[in-house]
Amino acid sequence: MTHKAESESVTHRGYSAAPVHIEVPAALTIPKVLRQKATERPREVAIERKSALGNSWVSVTWKEFMTEIQAVARGLIALGVQPGDNVALMAHTSYEWALFDFAIQFAGGCAIPIYETSSTSQAEWIIKDAKIKWAIVENIAMRDVLQPIYKRKTAERVFVIAEDAVARITRLGSAKYDAEIDARIDAQNADTLWTVVYTSGTTGKPKGVELTQRNILHLCLNGPIDPNLAPIFSGKGNRTLLFLPMAHVFARFINMVMLMSDTVVGYSPDIRNLLSDLQTFKPKFMLGVPRVFEKVYNAADARAGSGFQLRMFRHFAEVAIEYSKALDTPQGPSIRLRAEHELGDRLIYSKIRDIFGGDLKYIISGGAPLGERLGYFFRGIGLPILEGYGLTESCAPTAVNRVGNIRIGSVGLPYPGTAMKISPEGEILLQGDHIFRGYRGDSKATAAAFTEDGWLQTGDMGQIDSEGFLWVTGRKKELIVTAGGKNVAPAPLEDQLRSHPIISQVLVIGDKKPFIAALITLDEEALPQWAASQGLEPIPAGTAYTDPQILAAIDSAVKKVNTTVSRAESIRKFKVLPYDFTTGNGYLTPSMKVRRKEVLEGFADEIEEIYSAKK
Repeated sequence: MTHKAESESVTHRGYSAAPVHIEVPAALTIPKVLRQKATERPREVAIERKSALGNSWVSVTWKEFMTEIQAVARGLIALGVQPGDNVALMAHTSYEWALFDFAIQFAGGCAIPIYETSSTSQAEWIIKDAKIKWAIVENIAMRDVLQPIYKRKTAERVFVIAEDAVARITRLGSAKYDAEIDARIDAQNADTLWTVVYTSGTTGKPKGVELTQRNILHLCLNGPIDPNLAPIFSGKGNRTLLFLPMAHVFARFINMVMLMSDTVVGYSPDIRNLLSDLQTFKPKFMLGVPRVFEKVYNAADARAGSGFQLRMFRHFAEVAIEYSKALDTPQGPSIRLRAEHELGDRLIYSKIRDIFGGDLKYIISGGAPLGERLGYFFRGIGLPILEGYGLTESCAPTAVNRVGNIRIGSVGLPYPGTAMKISPEGEILLQGDHIFRGYRGDSKATAAAFTEDGWLQTGDMGQIDSEGFLWVTGRKKELIVTAGGKNVAPAPLEDQLRSHPIISQVLVIGDKKPFIAALITLDEEALPQWAASQGLEPIPAGTAYTDPQILAAIDSAVKKVNTTVSRAESIRKFKVLPYDFTTGNGYLTPSMKVRRKEVLEGFADEIEEIYSAKK
């Protein structure tokens, strides 16, 4: 590994770059890194698996993990997997997902993720475009999604984890394939294709983002040696629990960088068991998306009930935010504020930390804007959220806040070894060895993704401050221009409204319209607790979107948000929709982002009603 001389980040007039500390050696790959780890540290714990009985965790050493990877790789070779073959993985985040991911690479193949929520038509395009020959799926339902795609017998093509796929494939192989595994690993290099992740394109047909071994290793090697990121990636007793989809490159990157950094990794396949998994696994670091933290805050608010208890929670929530903001001032929190904060810790904050297992020190959030209020609140209760930014095309992170160097509301400084700048039009541009090599089979789209001088065009708008922090202001394509010519970024309005306990999703609209409006969905899980806290009778979920008390509460929230923007940017009307946006109905991506185009099309009648009605 080549270490470059460390230097301070370069920042000037909308350009910011972090120094490259390590260049990825030409021959280095993930299988070689794992093979070396197992050789050097065979008895150290790499992973903890959830026990089949009870809610305990079983340690898996590097030697044990490597033995199982090797066994599955033997079976894959016996099955007929050749170097360069693509194998689909369709499952929730789990130990088996990681096992097959690495075993496929050991066999010389490439693991192609398919989101567990994908339909047959969505999976069909991926399988056809990637020329996938085999698939590993979690259960019978997922096998049935893929079954119509294959012309040959399903049993020859699709293996089901719930039907003991690991053992079935392992039985096919034998030790005679070990030399072949080593030969296939040695034949790979840093420019070998690591994976293809399919992401929605402008035409609606997913584009295959081709990522190389160099792309992910560039991030895995450089992040942990940054002194302000090292506390996250390593440290005595460091543990992380993964629950976000490993089909998304963000979770898959975290899985790899943590294993390389000697952090014990656990997996939580079922989001319904997440709270109990957090409390028994007790992570010190966690990866999440804003919606998770919104739900934690809203649930805490709703559980406070009513009367004195509710007033106390909200008072100390404001104390946490005020305390967090004071940390960024030269004088720091006042004596009065410190005293209130200590009282809040005993009464409120410690109980929220216990929800995450009690040992959590750091959280990284990505995938969507966090919002300043949540950022200040969680830091104020002792759980700093380090918001970051990246794309599938950048192999996940390209900017992130640092331990002890946070600008809440920003997405941080450039990730080590990356560079970013702002175009004259305000678009965020990226460079570095983490940037993808191209869209699979689409040279035209690949060329269009880059500027003439080689910068990736993200499609996001933003600005870089004098200290090099990146602030994302919205999507280039989502910027609303009203009929009056006012430019409005919807994200800030949406973020603030989603902080209300009963609001799940928000889509601000108004492009080429006379005023700004919003489509709002309700969080059905939060409704009963909210109603109880307001002293109301239970409100049926099916009719809540028309309930006058619900509408009044949301109207009040909208008016409060409007006080933070100009008249031209304020939300004049809103419509509460009868059901939420989900991955199942196609209005959310698997990474929990609202599919704006699909919502606008699906609720065209409701939008027309907003703008045709009398003001």
